[in-house]
Amino acid sequence: MIELLRSKKIIPVIALDNAQDILPLGKILIENDLAVAEITLRSPQALDAIKLLRQTYPQILIGAGTVLTIEQAIASKQAGADFIVTPGFNPKIVQYCLDNQINVIPGVNSTMAIEAALDMDIHTVKFFPAEASGGVKMIKALLGPYPMLQIMPTGGINETNINDYLAIKNVIACGGSWFVEKTLINNKQWQEIERHIQHLKHVLN
Repeated sequence: MIELLRSKKIIPVIALDNAQDILPLGKILIENDLAVAEITLRSPQALDAIKLLRQTYPQILIGAGTVLTIEQAIASKQAGADFIVTPGFNPKIVQYCLDNQINVIPGVNSTMAIEAALDMDIHTVKFFPAEASGGVKMIKALLGPYPMLQIMPTGGINETNINDYLAIKNVIACGGSWFVEKTLINNKQWQEIERHIQHLKHVLN
């Protein structure tokens, strides 16, 4: 899973109000060789969207984001999520996932959280909120004492700074939502979203 994320470089972080909207969006992601999606549970439609995406496009790697409780982790797995992402490091959620074979990428932005993750043999973490927590400089500083980390930065990343993050070998991929904005999805501006994705892939190359 980690190597697949690394190959994609960018993980679309998707928030939507209508679960059905995930289908045309999923089609666009597949057609543009970006078959990965993190669907945030900030929307009550998120679990239904995960189910629809899993049933319709089984080849897409699906993450459930903003998981705040064990119950949400269970529901996400049952809906078809391949992994869950938490904004912070909640040891109860992480331990449950480890005990129940649920792939989990917990959020960290401090040495304390990193130590807690390593203590549970977690080496792949989300660095969130990336820019607000010191960005590239902070990640490089943290990798001094913690070179074993594999990092997925999310928060404040865009096409002007994403290559700075990806230049760090321990960064597996960056999460971002600017190219799949909720407003664009709600307005069903699929061509505009595809244009954003194609431009982004050009920037990454």
